[in-house]
Amino acid sequence: MASNGSSKMLGDTERSLARIKRQLTWGSGRHILQGPLLKRSEMLRNWNERWVILDPTTGKMEYKTDRNEVLIKGRMDFDSNSTIILSPVNFHGHPKYDGCCFYIGTPQKKFYFLCAETSGIARAWVATLRASQLVLRVHKETINSIRGNVSTTLQSVATVIAAANTTALEASKEIEAAMKISIGGAGLDLVDDEPNEAHFDELTIMKETLRVKDEELQRLAKELRAKDFVLKEIANKLKQTAEAAKAAEDAARKMDDERRFACTEIERLTEDAEKQMHATLQKLKESEEKVMVLSKEREVLLKQRDSTFQETQLWRSELVKAKEHTILLEAAANKAEERARIAEADSEAKSKDAENNAVVAAREKDELKSISEFSAITTSKST
Repeated sequence: MASNGSSKMLGDTERSLARIKRQLTWGSGRHILQGPLLKRSEMLRNWNERWVILDPTTGKMEYKTDRNEVLIKGRMDFDSNSTIILSPVNFHGHPKYDGCCFYIGTPQKKFYFLCAETSGIARAWVATLRASQLVLRVHKETINSIRGNVSTTLQSVATVIAAANTTALEASKEIEAAMKISIGGAGLDLVDDEPNEAHFDELTIMKETLRVKDEELQRLAKELRAKDFVLKEIANKLKQTAEAAKAAEDAARKMDDERRFACTEIERLTEDAEKQMHATLQKLKESEEKVMVLSKEREVLLKQRDSTFQETQLWRSELVKAKEHTILLEAAANKAEERARIAEADSEAKSKDAENNAVVAAREKDELKSISEFSAITTSKST
């Protein structure tokens, strides 16, 4: 069911596109606007007369070097977003073309500068170009909204195409009237039955045509001379470019030799740098090993220093204790000496007292002895 619905929608879309295509390319009632315009060259910036052909229903704008020319010389592409303005500035420069200049600017930064013979022709071209823009815009909107109301879409397309054809028809009338005035003057509008005057008019037209052709040939000769000059300038520039290219090639070859030498030198320096880097890495590795050994030795020395410091602190505390003990011993020795001196003095005093007592005792003994002797004598006498 879904595939049938999709195929039906696809068929409706294709039929709608076919109807729009037939409506857009429908030939009946289509009016092509064509006429002479001055177009500025993009390279030389000079003005050339071109026979311009515009199909307002498709937006196709082409130009030829002459009306009777078969081959198309070029195209002027524009779209619905292009800028088409009747210029207030006469960028041709001749006072004759005041108000007769207009230009087309595209979103791709492409510009076409054009001049008409009269301001009315310029306005007619601008109006037709804008009408053709409207056709392109509606055509784009129609393609984008193809699944909508097809009848309304086709009616819009037909409306803008009819408006574009009407505008092109009015512009063609304006251009034809201006061309009649510029070629034949007022005498061309007078009709005479006499063959001599008709022949005279034909001769006048032929002479005028030959004069225009001669002017065109002279202009073409000037263009050829200008192009020849440009070609010579281009040849000189190409010669200079070739010389510059040769010099650039020599410089490039020299630079290539220098580059090769520089590459060789860079390779040599790279190898030397790699060797130095390997040697440096080896030395760095050895230095790291030495640093590790020294770090271990430093740790051992730090431990020894800490233990020595602790031992020194211990000895210092012991020395302080010894000093305190020595002071105490010295104080005790002083006290002992003092006591010894006191004891010696006491002993000397006691010895003196003992001697004195001995002397006294000896005296008393002697006295007692003498007394006993005397008593004995006395006793013996008394017996």
